Amino acid sequence: MTGVADAVGLAVIVLLNTAVVALATRFFRVRLHTRWGAAIYAVLFGTLILFVTTLILAGFLGLGPNLDSRVAVVGLTIVGPLTIGLTIDYFWMPDPAAVELPEPADRP
Repeated sequence: MTGVADAVGLAVIVLLNTAVVALATRFFRVRLHTRWGAAIYAVLFGTLILFVTTLILAGFLGLGPNLDSRVAVVGLTIVGPLTIGLTIDYFWMPDPAAVELPEPADRP
């Protein structure tokens, strides 16, 4: 039973971290008007955000197993979700400049 709970906890951490970095990457791509600036900010600040969320979820809330290795923790909860989140935003989502927004309606 403990193994299942640990696996579910680790899956929650990985999925939440992936969603956070995908949203942060989209935010930087929309707000910054340079191609490399958004990528650099996404990697630097994305890593910091993932580090904090991992500390909160695994440390404070106690989700996930004891991986017994710092390299395993960094690889599974930071590097993996960072790579997947960047891939989701850069390759599967349309470019922010290519998305057409509707005109705002006149308010009375």
